[in-house]
Amino acid sequence: MGDYEVIIFTGNVSNASTFNKIYIKLVGTDGESERTQLWSCVPSFYRGAVSHFIVSCRKSLGHLALIELEKENQTLVPNKAWYPAKVDVTSPEGGKYSFPVYRWITDSKPHYFREGAALTVIEDKHRLLGQYSREKELLERRKVYSWDKQGISHLKADSVLSLPYDIRFSLTKTVEMVYIGATGLGRLGLMGMLQSNKFHCIEDIKQLLNVHKTQVSEYVSNHWKEDAFFGYQFLNGTNPILIQRCTQLPNNLPVTDKTVFPDGQHNLAEEIEKGNIFLCDYKLLDEVESNTINGNKQFLMAPLVLLWKNNAGQLMPVAIQLKQKPAEDNPIFYPSDSGYDWLLAKTFVRSANFNLYELNAHLLRTHLLAEVFAVSLLRNLPMVHPLYKLLIPHTRYTLNINFLARMLLISKGGTFAKFTSSGGEGTLTILRRSLTSLTYSSLCIPDDIAERGLKDVPNFYYRDDGLQLWEIINRFVKSTLAFYYKTDAEVQEDTELQNWIKEIFQYGFLSQETTGIPREFSTMDEMVKFVTMVIFTCSAQHSAINSGQYDFGGWMPNSPTTMELPPPKEKGTTTEKTILDTFPSVNTTVHAMATVWLLSKQSSDSIFLGNYPEKHFTERFPLLKIKEFQEELKKLSADIKARNSRLDLPYTYMDPEVVENSVSI
Repeated sequence: MGDYEVIIFTGNVSNASTFNKIYIKLVGTDGESERTQLWSCVPSFYRGAVSHFIVSCRKSLGHLALIELEKENQTLVPNKAWYPAKVDVTSPEGGKYSFPVYRWITDSKPHYFREGAALTVIEDKHRLLGQYSREKELLERRKVYSWDKQGISHLKADSVLSLPYDIRFSLTKTVEMVYIGATGLGRLGLMGMLQSNKFHCIEDIKQLLNVHKTQVSEYVSNHWKEDAFFGYQFLNGTNPILIQRCTQLPNNLPVTDKTVFPDGQHNLAEEIEKGNIFLCDYKLLDEVESNTINGNKQFLMAPLVLLWKNNAGQLMPVAIQLKQKPAEDNPIFYPSDSGYDWLLAKTFVRSANFNLYELNAHLLRTHLLAEVFAVSLLRNLPMVHPLYKLLIPHTRYTLNINFLARMLLISKGGTFAKFTSSGGEGTLTILRRSLTSLTYSSLCIPDDIAERGLKDVPNFYYRDDGLQLWEIINRFVKSTLAFYYKTDAEVQEDTELQNWIKEIFQYGFLSQETTGIPREFSTMDEMVKFVTMVIFTCSAQHSAINSGQYDFGGWMPNSPTTMELPPPKEKGTTTEKTILDTFPSVNTTVHAMATVWLLSKQSSDSIFLGNYPEKHFTERFPLLKIKEFQEELKKLSADIKARNSRLDLPYTYMDPEVVENSVSI
């Protein structure tokens, strides 16, 4: 007879405890234990508890392959979900086994968990219960996680409460989001009530900014009119993925040397040849149907912006055309125009930028793609798979936040429909066009920077930090996966891995080969690059796009969500009153500020890049690689802080210390 020492670790998360009966069964190569109640005279399964038990067997079970956990509901005890973190077992022979769980158990069914060593489907196919347990786990998961195939596919769910426990917000995050949202809107709303529905002067807007002010938002309020800051934001603001080096002037932007360089000191051909001319083209917004708010038609432009890199290395706007098609009533604005004409033209660009980046760079390219990666992961990779262990931390809260976004932000009666110029039908048009223009190379920052011709642009901190983060993530992914995949053939033969990328291609990119997204992996290098992109997108890229929303948009004139008057058809007619009347109303501004304030706030239970409180890997080698990954991130963070100490406006959004592991806000 042998005694197995069993240690149950209940997770240290809100509501993890249960007072229901817990049973365990141990399964090994030479047999299995009886279904055994884990009983103690004191409560054992409370939050953060480490509870010791003995499971006695008549004979040795051999090498332990899996455990079975079961929570039994009782008549007089409330049925309560339980969150076990892991189970450690020591055999009578001294063998030590660790079984990662990190799952909510809500029902009274048996749940099976494999020993912690990661195994690909190829390695596992000859093991006891290996193939059977993998298929059984995935069959159950596919019942829970199914695709809703409307447009870019996402998780099918009817309500927040219908979401599986494993992907829901913690109580901490839920409470904090409700509190921040309510207090943010409450304080801004109170200030807004003290004013009329239109702003009468810039000081009115400053009163709103004072409710929630950050170091960056204050800087923005002081510099938003400056051409150099206008150009800076294309590199280090909320939408750094639009600007590209201009190698040939677009046919629909009829500018001349005299209009762009009235001093005669430069000419366009030479400056293009030197690589000093850049273009921002908002063609995805062309003829998008603009919204109607409170019965008033709103205005959304599709600008062309030409920028010139001056001798000081600054990107300066030199021409702005607010609509795509040249016409007499579509003048091209220049810095030499009246101050009000030029400022209003730049403000229309900033409003267009808000609407494009929120739907394209932010919603589509981080949130919706992260959801596709996550749903395919949950449907196709069992917990024992090394890629599941590597990627599951980068899915935390994503499916919950995206469900809320669809319900509260981009729904028919959501924030976008109520307070932005692209709300309503325009939102769907922009998303469809953005998906059509999406390419694999644009999601991989080394390829993206090269394709846009931006390798040597000065003061481009998004690029500098992003490239370093990509390389660090890539080294970590490559070394970790190389421990499990020794040859390209093993990658090709891993059916679970191939099903993961197949569903991403099919449901996320609608089987469009023009995107360049692989439909299968033929080599280790292909797999490593794609997994690097997934982690980078869910962490660093989302942080770069999301975290500065309030910093750059809290000062409304720098990022209006809508414009209430059309652009001038001729020059010389704009006044300060024209600009104030064109700005969104006080009510719209208040709600927009409250929204971006909420979406810029991290919760106190955030988990940052490189931190893995859930120990899915148990082998020595991947644990060593995690430690090396953390050290590289720590060094990069120190380097970024040292650089930022020399800048008037620090760029912090890709500092690993503030980059969350996942799309969670």
